[in-house]
Amino acid sequence: MAKKKNIDGSIRFEEYYQGIYKERWESLKAALLEEKECQVEIPNLSSPYYVDEASLLTAGLLPVCEGMNVLDMCAAPGGKTLVLATKLKGTGSLTSNDRSPDRRARLKKSIADCIPEDYRGNIRVTGFDASSWGLYEKEIYDAILLDAPCSSERHVMIDPKHLSIWSPSRPKRLAVLQYAMLSSALLAAKSGAYILYSTCSINPEENSEVIAKLFKRHSDEVEEIETDLIGEQQEYGKLVLPDVEHGRGPMYACLLRKK
Repeated sequence: MAKKKNIDGSIRFEEYYQGIYKERWESLKAALLEEKECQVEIPNLSSPYYVDEASLLTAGLLPVCEGMNVLDMCAAPGGKTLVLATKLKGTGSLTSNDRSPDRRARLKKSIADCIPEDYRGNIRVTGFDASSWGLYEKEIYDAILLDAPCSSERHVMIDPKHLSIWSPSRPKRLAVLQYAMLSSALLAAKSGAYILYSTCSINPEENSEVIAKLFKRHSDEVEEIETDLIGEQQEYGKLVLPDVEHGRGPMYACLLRKK
């Protein structure tokens, strides 16, 4: 019975993404299964920390400068928070949030190990529910990064356990959560503030369709800002895929500005 469940999960996954990417799926799948060779070191840290180059480029899209009040809503394991901290240089404030205690412990370790001591005093680590954040802290942040929980297909594909239980309902559930978090970010942002929405999913339902839903409901409150991120233009934002970007990604990013 367990073996049949595993086969069925793999088949569902394969059919689902074949339906999205058509004839491209085989080359994309091969690129996703290859071991990453595009890890780069985040600059200006006290100890080395390596991330996918697409992740580093994405974190750099959020306009952050010294003195700003910045929120990283889903910060663990910490790579993007490290980028934001180096931009603030110990000024302003940086709230690095993750609801999971285990992931939050990794986040704290990353901060302690890698951020220069004189850059740490402005950082607080929290464990709140990002989807309801905007109900409690309204219009106080100058810049918000929402690197949302996502399907993370690259990891699912190499994990038989996760692949065995995969179903199309998973991205649907995640898209609901992602939209709730993005709406919360909009509430927490000041007028004129920037919001960077990102995932490491290849699924449009979790990427540009989440942004499209926001524009459908809040078009008078938000605008998209063009970026120079590598990757393929989507309806909203850009998607970096490893089959054409020399192993980088996957990474989706869309930069927004609250009116």
